[in-house]
Amino acid sequence: MSEHLATHTGFKKYYHLMRPHTLTAAFVPVLVGTAAARYFGPVRFDLLIVMLIACLLIQAATNMFNEYFDYKRGLDDHTSVGIGGAIVRNGMSPQSVYNLAVAFYIVAAILGLYICASSSWWILLVGMVCMAVGYLYTGGPFPISWTPFGELFAGFFMGFVIIMITFYIHTGHTHWYPALMSIPVSINIGMINMANNIRDRVKDKASGRKTFVILVGKRIAIITMAILYFISFAVILYITFAKPYGSLFLLLVLLSANLPIKAVNRFFKGDKPLELMPAMKVTGQFNTLFGFLLAIGLYISAVLAI
Repeated sequence: MSEHLATHTGFKKYYHLMRPHTLTAAFVPVLVGTAAARYFGPVRFDLLIVMLIACLLIQAATNMFNEYFDYKRGLDDHTSVGIGGAIVRNGMSPQSVYNLAVAFYIVAAILGLYICASSSWWILLVGMVCMAVGYLYTGGPFPISWTPFGELFAGFFMGFVIIMITFYIHTGHTHWYPALMSIPVSINIGMINMANNIRDRVKDKASGRKTFVILVGKRIAIITMAILYFISFAVILYITFAKPYGSLFLLLVLLSANLPIKAVNRFFKGDKPLELMPAMKVTGQFNTLFGFLLAIGLYISAVLAI
């Protein structure tokens, strides 16, 4: 049996329920937002840690809501690939998955209060909107995941919004620089979502979903992915040589350039969900490596500039 269809017990079933390959979308924006803030002054380590934990909890809870609502709508069974499998394979009740997601949201909200007390209470409103989007992605009467806008919502809220919040809690103001840096991060996070939709396109179409991938077809979706990955690197190249914040250290991201090429090639070659899982895994790996390299390049540049 494939590892993607295996049954898990104990800690492993909770680990897979959180869908760890997607959690890169939670911590990369926090690291990039913090590194960008370093240009404008010192950063607070306590806020970095609390923000990281809160974002990871929200992302994990979003994955649990996804597991719960897709099961309730009859989309998942024991043959479904890419899910945590907590309900259909590992024996957890739907209600326990839902309750765990709510518990994660509550803890994230408590951590958010600490962040607000240390920065601004406006962050509370923005955070509540982000949490609502996480819930409504698969929950509610009109789930975002059933529309062509899933990639846009994922990239905007997990990329741009989280980077701007992180930058703000360290500096006390907003700036065009972190907004510019958020473009490639937002794209790469959106592509994790698109990879998921490419893999699940057959079952999604049968369920009535109208994702971007279903509307344009697999080939056009993969070409779109390739173009957007190119734009990610193009934005970094532009910033590298732009003033006043350009730095050659940003070119560290080029060390990750082989991964999007590998992902695109694997998506073209594979067709069935199990065949496409390796390609989807590479999109998460790319977001992680690109994000780490970008954060390191930003931080080094900021330290040398001050």
